[in-house]
Amino acid sequence: MWPYIRGDATGVATSTNMSEDQSGNGSGKKTWVEKIGAAFSNQLRDREHLLEILNEACELGLVDADALAMMEGALEVSETQVRDAMIPRSQMVVVNNDSSLEEFIPQIVESGHSRFPVIGEDKDEVVGILMAKDLLPHLASGGEKFDLSSAIRPAVVIPESKRLNVLLRDFRLNRNHMAIVVDEYGGVSGLITIEDVLEEIVGEIDDEYDEEEEALVMKTGERRYQVQALTPISDLNDQFGSDLSDDDYGTVGGLLLAEFGRVPEHDDIVTLADKFEFRVIKADSRRIVTLEMNVLDT
Repeated sequence: MWPYIRGDATGVATSTNMSEDQSGNGSGKKTWVEKIGAAFSNQLRDREHLLEILNEACELGLVDADALAMMEGALEVSETQVRDAMIPRSQMVVVNNDSSLEEFIPQIVESGHSRFPVIGEDKDEVVGILMAKDLLPHLASGGEKFDLSSAIRPAVVIPESKRLNVLLRDFRLNRNHMAIVVDEYGGVSGLITIEDVLEEIVGEIDDEYDEEEEALVMKTGERRYQVQALTPISDLNDQFGSDLSDDDYGTVGGLLLAEFGRVPEHDDIVTLADKFEFRVIKADSRRIVTLEMNVLDT
């Protein structure tokens, strides 16, 4: 607790002397704790100044690197819009509202997601959200024909321009975990989950469903291979005697992103150097993850 300070001159002087004795380090320089105190005493110049203080604290061992990264991420979400973190429309895994349970269950199992937008004629017509857990009672009982319309929940719709810190607060207050993102014309441009927001703060979050790290290149057939997008182009050249250029891109994924000119969708195909045919097996909103590669007859 702070010492009681009387309102007379003697009390003030005593308090001042105590402060000088407690904070003085003999060097005339402010300690890190004093700098933090100054930051919250209207002496903070700007956000960059705060980051400088936090980085200095990390260098001094007062804050570890992981904590620093999270603090930087927390500061970043206040300046990041939903459009910068959302899963784009092309990557959305959706359920059609006129599909039968038998038709969409394999899709749900393969994706491993827990929530799915339910759409009408196209992805611009989102009629609600289906939660995978709501299917369990029906699957367990093996009862009557499943009625999708009775299982879907209302969808939360937000604009692309919404700030992530505001969205996170709304998710917490309303207990929502997914929102549909629309552009200025009202068309669906993607979706975002609470996990996507948290990953902007703490980094990638892997759960028990995420695949463990695999070999970069794994043979799956006579002339067929599974290739991780992070495979260095030089390694692929060495293994297959090819001469793909690595002047501009270091990995197969980077080279293919340039070739596609966009983040590709599942099953998109591209051919390189008349030697390799690549099919996208897995991709997220920002990058290619896994590819199937066929070595062509030349």
